[in-house]
Amino acid sequence: MDSSDLYNLKQQFTLSAYRALVQKDLPDESSLHYIPALIYKARSYIALNEPKSALKLIPEGSENVAVKAVASLARYVGAAGTSEVESALEELRDLSVEIEGDDVDGSERDKALVRVLAGTAFARAGEIEEALETLGSETEDLEGVALIVQIYLSINRPDLAKKQFDRSKRWAEDDLLLQLIESTVGLATGKDNYSNTSSFYTEQLGNPSLTSPHLLTARGVTRILRGEIQEAKSDLEESLHQQKGDAETEAAYAVAAGLGASKKSEADEIWSKLVSEHPLHPLVQDVNQKADMFDQYASNFTVPPQAGTVSS
Repeated sequence: MDSSDLYNLKQQFTLSAYRALVQKDLPDESSLHYIPALIYKARSYIALNEPKSALKLIPEGSENVAVKAVASLARYVGAAGTSEVESALEELRDLSVEIEGDDVDGSERDKALVRVLAGTAFARAGEIEEALETLGSETEDLEGVALIVQIYLSINRPDLAKKQFDRSKRWAEDDLLLQLIESTVGLATGKDNYSNTSSFYTEQLGNPSLTSPHLLTARGVTRILRGEIQEAKSDLEESLHQQKGDAETEAAYAVAAGLGASKKSEADEIWSKLVSEHPLHPLVQDVNQKADMFDQYASNFTVPPQAGTVSS
C-alpha cells in the first residue's frame, strides 16, 4: 500500500463508505501504512455496529495508543446495555491521561486520534462536558473539530458549531473533511436554502468509485428540508437498498413518507416499522414524548358545553 492508497482510505472513511473500506485488504505488517490502515478498517467496523469484527482485526499486545483506543471504543460499543460499559470508558480515560506523558508509543497524530475516539465514546455515553474537555476547544486536529461540531449540533448549539468551523478555516487546508464540516453546519442552520450542502453531497455521490449509503441518506435529508420529497424518497430508498435496516435512513424515510404523496396507510406502516425496529431512535422517542404530553394536557382540559345548550 502506498501513500495514495492510504489517502483513498481516508477519503472513504470521511465520506462514510464503511462497507467498501472493510472489504479492502490490509498492507503487510512491516509497512509504514499498516497501523493507519488497520485503524481505518477497525473504525469502519465500529461505525457499521460490528465491534466484534473490529476486535478480531486488532492484534493482541499492541502498545500503540491509537490502536488501544480503537479496541476500547469497540469494547464500549459492544458492551451497550451491560455493566462492561463503564470499564471501557475507564480504559479511554486512562489513555487520555497516558498521552499527556513523554513515554508514549505513538505519534502526535495517534495522540490526537485517542482524543477523538475517547470523545466519541464520552459523547455517546451522554458525558458531553467530558467529551468536549477531552477534545479541547482550541484543537487544531480537524477530525477533533468535526466531532466537536457534531456534539454542539446534538445539543442544539449551531452557533458554537459554526464558531468552531470558522476557527478551523484559519489554519486548516481546503480538506474534504473541512468541506464536510461546512456542509454539516449548513444542514443544521439552513443557510442559503441548503444549497451548499446539497451541492456537496451531489458532487461526492458523482464519484463512480465511491459507494456510500450514508451520503445518500444525507442528501435525502437535505432534499426533505428543501421540500423535494419525491427526490428525497428516491435517495433514501437507494440507501436502504445498499444498507438495509439503517436506523437513520429509516427515520428519514418515515418523515418523507409522511410529508409526501404516500397513502396514509403506507406512511403509517413505514412509521410502525421504524417504531418496532428502532424504539430507542431519537425521532421515535421524541414523537412518543409529545404524544404522552398531548394526552396529559388533553385529560386536564374540560370541553365547555356548546353555546345554546340547556343543561337538564
